[in-house]
Amino acid sequence: MQPLSKTILQHATGLPEGSPLVAKELLHLGNRAAIDQALSRLVQRGHLLRASRGIYVLPIESRFGKRAPSTAKTIENLAKQRGEVIVPHGASSANALGLTTQVPMQAIYLTSGPSRRLKLGAQKVELRHAPKWQLIYPGRAAGDLVRALAWLGPEKASKAIPTLRTKLPPAEIKKATSARSRLPTWMAQEISALVSHETPPRSFHQLPVGHATQKPTTNT
Repeated sequence: MQPLSKTILQHATGLPEGSPLVAKELLHLGNRAAIDQALSRLVQRGHLLRASRGIYVLPIESRFGKRAPSTAKTIENLAKQRGEVIVPHGASSANALGLTTQVPMQAIYLTSGPSRRLKLGAQKVELRHAPKWQLIYPGRAAGDLVRALAWLGPEKASKAIPTLRTKLPPAEIKKATSARSRLPTWMAQEISALVSHETPPRSFHQLPVGHATQKPTTNT
C-alpha cells in the first residue's frame, strides 16, 4: 500500500485547477489525524500550498517552475465546494464598467459566507461577508451595476449614470430594475433614473436611509 501523502497528491492532481482540498473530503482515504499529518507534510515538501486554515491547493507546474493556481478559478471552486455566493468587490465592478481607473491592489471578493483571508503564493485574497442584496446576479453586468453603485455610495452614484447608460446592455439594465425592491432606497432611485434618463433630486442623496453597510473606499 502506498503512503497516504502520495494517495492524497494523486487525488489532488486529478482535480481541476484551483480546487480546494480539505481534510473532511479526504476521509475516504484515511482517518482525520493521519490526513491532517499528510497534508502538513505535503505543504512542507512544497507539493501543496496552504491557502488558509484547513484549505489547501495544488500548485501548477509550468516551464518556469511552480506557481499558485488562478485566483479566479480557486474562488470559483471554493464557492461551489462551500455552497457560497462569491462575487467581485464593488471596486472591481466599477473598474469593469469604466467608472474608475483604480485597480485594487489586493484581490477582494464579497461572499455570503464568513469573512476570511486566503494566500495563493504571493497573492493575498480577502473574502468579505456582504448582505444578500450586494451578491445578486453573480457573473452578470446587472450584478456588477449593483456592486459598483454600492462602492460609489449615494453621494457619487449619480455621476456614474451617464456612463452606465452607454456601458450596459438594455437587458442588463432591465434585470437590475427587476431587483429594485431588494435594494436600498437610494440605489433603487438611481437605477430608476438609469431607466427614465432623469437625475434623482440631490436632496434625496442626503438621506441616510438604506445606505450600504460596506463603507466605500477611496476611488477616482
